[in-house]
Amino acid sequence: MLIENFFYKSHFLDMFVLKPLWMIRGTWDLFWDTDSKRYLVEEDSFGNEINDLISELESISPPENYHDNEDILAEYVDKKLNWGMKKIKKKWIGADYKVILEQGGFGDIDEKNLVLAASGRIHAAIKFGQKHFDEMENGHMIILSNVLSIILFHRYCNQ
Repeated sequence: MLIENFFYKSHFLDMFVLKPLWMIRGTWDLFWDTDSKRYLVEEDSFGNEINDLISELESISPPENYHDNEDILAEYVDKKLNWGMKKIKKKWIGADYKVILEQGGFGDIDEKNLVLAASGRIHAAIKFGQKHFDEMENGHMIILSNVLSIILFHRYCNQ
């Protein structure tokens, strides 16, 4: 229930997670169904997928360090695509982080590392008092939004 409450009636989830996927499915806005306590599933929308992803995130244990899961994706990109990236301290240099995660997702079977990274980021936000998606610190909200969009994108491509 912790994760479900984190996304409950979010005003920003559709804008930051689903709008970037508008070219795949035209209905990117979400509407909350008070009776089912889930997002409505509409034609040409990601309503069902976002509900399923929230349930999946609710059912798994977060990693101790979600950056390790993101590093696995970055290392895949560096090795397979030879982008010449470097990790300096805790930051990957040489490419846009969103693009690194997106490209890394192509080697991430069942989006395992992406889902674990999302779970870890959500639990970290909650730990630091950001108990709802809409309350997240802006930079962390953007990265989490990117990770969630990338998960949905890869799952759409793998249908």
